[in-house]
Amino acid sequence: MSERLLRRSDGVRSVSVTSFRSAASPGSVRRGSAVLPSVLTFLVIVASGGLLLMIEKGMLNGVETPSPRGNARRGLQKPLFKEPLLTCGTTMCSQKNMPRSIWSLSPPQRKTVLQHILVNDEYRFLYCYVPKVACSNWKRVLKVLSGALESVDVNIKMDHRSDLLFLSSLKPEEISYRLKHYFKFMFVREPMERLLSAYRNKFGEIESYQKKYGVEIVRRYRKGRAKEASLTGDDVTFGEFVRYLLDEDAEHMNEHWMPVYNLCQPCAVSYDFIGSYEHLERDSDYVLQRIGAPPFVRFPERQTWYKPVTTETLHYYLCTLPQKLLRELLPKYILDFSLFAYPLPNTTIEHCRH
Repeated sequence: MSERLLRRSDGVRSVSVTSFRSAASPGSVRRGSAVLPSVLTFLVIVASGGLLLMIEKGMLNGVETPSPRGNARRGLQKPLFKEPLLTCGTTMCSQKNMPRSIWSLSPPQRKTVLQHILVNDEYRFLYCYVPKVACSNWKRVLKVLSGALESVDVNIKMDHRSDLLFLSSLKPEEISYRLKHYFKFMFVREPMERLLSAYRNKFGEIESYQKKYGVEIVRRYRKGRAKEASLTGDDVTFGEFVRYLLDEDAEHMNEHWMPVYNLCQPCAVSYDFIGSYEHLERDSDYVLQRIGAPPFVRFPERQTWYKPVTTETLHYYLCTLPQKLLRELLPKYILDFSLFAYPLPNTTIEHCRH
């Protein structure tokens, strides 16, 4: 039975991802313009029964994140998944004229995904890392498996490049072989939660991001501050950050807020397993079992200093965001919502009062 499964919901239905292949690039999304390539945008909106109307009405909010495992007995346990939402009748990825493989992507799209897929030849797996979805811990695991790190608990600052093999560094024939024969996995997270996590971390804690992005955002979106030389960029509001995202091309965003679809191209790459941040520990255990990792290799525990994005925190930020901005922002990440079956956030007036 195929292990190509997609996560979501409490239902016992499972679906192979073999039909989850090939989709168009989400492309550029400018404020006041089309939110995805015209054909795919049309299909998404039609399939959702009027996406923007649903956003305004607070619909599509009833899907709960499931336990990733069924009533498995002994041995390797497989999670249960439900068919993704907004699948346009069959699946978005099976639409005509969509790219069928990584080689069908445009050069910029292919460059992005190849730079985000890590390789382990000893255990024969590929991992597409997504920033703000526990990728630092997964990189620690990869370094332990390769012998570059003694333990996942070693207290060192993570170097996100050294001692790691990226698919982009290999020749085309080597890439094709690994894509065909290796176990491929990735992890996803609720899109708005991931976005908020990136905002709080990069603009609240990282000076280099404040100087590179924060200063520009303030100058661009805060009246009367465009020519100030003393800006530090450490006080960017979430609304200003969202305005910046709306004016950015999804394919050229910083990786920390680029849509997961653009980072990992789950329609062009036939992933064998897509785990979720919501069930990170259990899904990670499954992956470690599946690749045959030694018993001493485990997924790291969450750092004590880590500040998680709680449901209440996300609720606060989204409900204080002007509704017009949210309605424009959600389509930017609609493929992440739909392909991975995350419910759209409920920000109706009634819901936000609580």
